[in-house]
Amino acid sequence: MTYRKVDLPVHEIRRFLEPGPIVLVSSASRGETNIMTMGWQTVMEFTPSLVGCIIAGSNHSFQLVRRSKECVINLPTADMVDTVVGIGNTSGRDVDKFRHFGLTAEMADQVKAPLIRECYANFECKLADACLIDKYNFFIWEVVKAHVAAAPKHPETLHYLGHGEFMVSGKTISRRSLFRPDML
Repeated sequence: MTYRKVDLPVHEIRRFLEPGPIVLVSSASRGETNIMTMGWQTVMEFTPSLVGCIIAGSNHSFQLVRRSKECVINLPTADMVDTVVGIGNTSGRDVDKFRHFGLTAEMADQVKAPLIRECYANFECKLADACLIDKYNFFIWEVVKAHVAAAPKHPETLHYLGHGEFMVSGKTISRRSLFRPDML
């Protein structure tokens, strides 16, 4: 198959390259909690399990995670889209997002940041490397504990396309017979 192509402004490439689902990052420091919506994070390593992300210095969560050196990356499902957008459009400086959006904070096992009960999965993270924070606001987290719902096996997750548009994860295609674990 070939495609007819048109020019695209480079600031629009995110519509095609966003690597993963929208997540909600919960944090806690000095008795304060917050939740932020994040549209970009990337798996950097499998063992240890490392995840990288950028948190803008102007974001209220930035100081909370910088001070505490930990967070929880929570995976919402597509049915939470309005909550995801609302959290992204609200500042934790002004409102308690757990209370405002009717979310349940649960204690984590290895970090002080709360899990979000309503999310499909919760990944407890500790800061693994801070060398890129000052220059790029880039955090490298190690996932130290993972909690995932038993079902469904493949949840419908949200993927941000920009301009207030989301794509819901699609069908699953298996090529397990071709999988080579030695290539990881």
